[in-house]
Amino acid sequence: MGHQHRASLNSHCHAHRVIASLNRAQVDYLDKLGKDAQFSSGVKLSRAEILAAMVNALKRLDLNGEGLTTAQQFEQRIVDAMLHKFRSAKFLNRDE
Repeated sequence: MGHQHRASLNSHCHAHRVIASLNRAQVDYLDKLGKDAQFSSGVKLSRAEILAAMVNALKRLDLNGEGLTTAQQFEQRIVDAMLHKFRSAKFLNRDE
């Protein structure tokens, strides 16, 4: 099942290698996510799989790069979009 699960995380047949510079805390966080998955489900997610899932999640928020000049602006845009989705979902669930 592990291999099938991993294949479902990557929706494209051809993967492209991306080199990313992350600081120690960011790498430690990715490793913790992978280990949490391993200890709770028996399947360890790689850093690449976690990063691919993050990109897919951001795509679902319909974010774009228009008007951005810094990574911090994009980070704030991500947080704002997630909060907006959360608040919208919470509001819709109240009506039920």
